[in-house]
Amino acid sequence: MASITDDEFDRLLTTFDRESVHLESRDAYGTAVELPHMAQWAAGEPDDLEWLAGWCATLRDHVNAGRSVRRARIVSEPLSDYQRWSHAIAGPMVDAGEDIRWVPRRLVSSVAIPGNDFYLFDDRLVVFLHYAGNGLGTDKVTSTDPDDIQRCRTAFEAVWTLAIPHREYKPVQFG
Repeated sequence: MASITDDEFDRLLTTFDRESVHLESRDAYGTAVELPHMAQWAAGEPDDLEWLAGWCATLRDHVNAGRSVRRARIVSEPLSDYQRWSHAIAGPMVDAGEDIRWVPRRLVSSVAIPGNDFYLFDDRLVVFLHYAGNGLGTDKVTSTDPDDIQRCRTAFEAVWTLAIPHREYKPVQFG
């Protein structure tokens, strides 16, 4: 396994041939890009989501070229503040063509899931995402090992069969 830079990772997000799948399993993240927007949301301030425009354009390009982009989010319920915010801003990405689905953590108890979030590109390359306890990314590590690829594909598809499409998922509320 080898670490890759953010630039190399960004390139992978735009250059796959057929499909990108992404499995998220944490209740909170802390990316530098997202934190100010999440704080704005938490304060009840409006956000025009213009900062998502580049990603949405990339998604439209993928869809127009016949490529698939799927994301499954394993979440604890009631949702963490991060996941409530994430749900609130997912609409533009779904509209642009990313198939985002949510699965309550209680439903995946018997699914074998890799220890880290990952992206799988064209069943040829997996990128494991490493995070610190506070949700900040610490490393991106690639693997082309067929066992890693098969393990990630199997886990993703098992989660996907249980996942609820974004527009149908209704977050559980406290109380």
